[in-house]
Amino acid sequence: MKITFFGAAQNVTGSKHLIQIQGYNLLLDCGMYQGKRSVSNQLNSELPFPAEQIDAVILSHAHIDHSGLLPVLAKGGFRGKIYCTPATAEITKYLLQDSASIQEHDCEYFNGHLRIGEDPISPIYTIEDVEKTFNQFETVQYFSASREWKKLNENIRFKLYDAGHILGSAITLLEIKENGVIKNLIFTGDIGRDELPILRSPEAIEESAATMIMECTYGARDHGSINEVMMAMEGIIKSAIKRRGKVIIPAFALGRTQELIYVLHKLTDKKSIPALPIYFDSPLAQKLTAVFSRFTEYFDDEFWRDFGFRRDPVFIFKNLRYVETLSESKDLNNRQGPLIIIASSGMAEGGRILHHLKNNISNADNTILITGFQAENTLGRKIQDGMSPVRIFGEGYDVKAKVVTLDAFSAHAGQSGLLERVNQTKGLQKLFLVHGELSQAEAFKNVVSESRPELSIEIPALGQSFEI
Repeated sequence: MKITFFGAAQNVTGSKHLIQIQGYNLLLDCGMYQGKRSVSNQLNSELPFPAEQIDAVILSHAHIDHSGLLPVLAKGGFRGKIYCTPATAEITKYLLQDSASIQEHDCEYFNGHLRIGEDPISPIYTIEDVEKTFNQFETVQYFSASREWKKLNENIRFKLYDAGHILGSAITLLEIKENGVIKNLIFTGDIGRDELPILRSPEAIEESAATMIMECTYGARDHGSINEVMMAMEGIIKSAIKRRGKVIIPAFALGRTQELIYVLHKLTDKKSIPALPIYFDSPLAQKLTAVFSRFTEYFDDEFWRDFGFRRDPVFIFKNLRYVETLSESKDLNNRQGPLIIIASSGMAEGGRILHHLKNNISNADNTILITGFQAENTLGRKIQDGMSPVRIFGEGYDVKAKVVTLDAFSAHAGQSGLLERVNQTKGLQKLFLVHGELSQAEAFKNVVSESRPELSIEIPALGQSFEI
């Protein structure tokens, strides 16, 4: 068995891990690279392997850095199945449609403003390409619900555990028979946290496994508790109210947005914050929030205590306004604070959040609240790191607004949670650390080595292969 790491290798985007077993080529995720545009355009424009040679894909979850190049794979000649949970399949369709739409509009804008000598550009895939890809999805229930393995061929089968990261996210356990020997491999995808609202905690793997491919986004540190983040959120909002400012929150349309609404709903119900206007300005996030309401069987006990048993719609409350049209979004520029605007994208690389940042980032009365991981070279990371001015739509803007980071909202396990996952895994011999910047991966490797010196730990470089 050979594993090659074609993405999320010493960085946090572009998850693609190819497992080759006796002529069978299994791809774990097929994600888009996100970051510096010149680099991302190059890495996303073509795949590092022949698409037609891939036999199947197991998709851990819907985030674009894990799913975003599936249409490129299908367009390139892949004819196999894409396996994932039902919630992941439904959400991925919305995210890929949105990705294609953004590409088409960006290309249209660029081609309409060509300089002399510049060639027109094309999207890496279109809405039509996405629609064709949908036909290759096949859903697989969590093993806890189905009690059935999914068979790929006579020598390979897998089961899915709840990863607790986002709605529908899964940890994959692969059972592989090679030369008469059975080998188990775990691919964690992205691992969630125990205490976050809405979703259940990550499931523990029952079986032993000699090999694990594990994310380490926060391998160097832990997060604060959700109670701490609620207190911090309360303080941020009250401070903004005193300044009559706006709180601008770049939020991932999937997961983070729903968690923010949940927390703001609870704080409002408890009267911990005044019922100030909260504007939810993301058409995509609104569609995804509707999906959440159809999969409440994935929700945790806290949700049922807070909202479920009394049938209180968690994503609807009196001071939450859903912004539908572009003109409604533009009207927010003229509204006076205090108010809150939640908009995507979470790393401020596109979407309506760019307009809200452009119009509010240079006002010292306002607050930019960062609630999720910001990849290197993204606008969100530049703002988080204190860069000023920053460029938005090609123009420079001084950052005068207060910038606050609440990473306790992160849907990724921190160092302690990751270490617990390693120590829970019976029979583990080989650990591959992926989906983490090199500093995070090295820090986590050192921590694991101290407690488990017998483990072989690798931090794969992009394109590096290993025989197992």
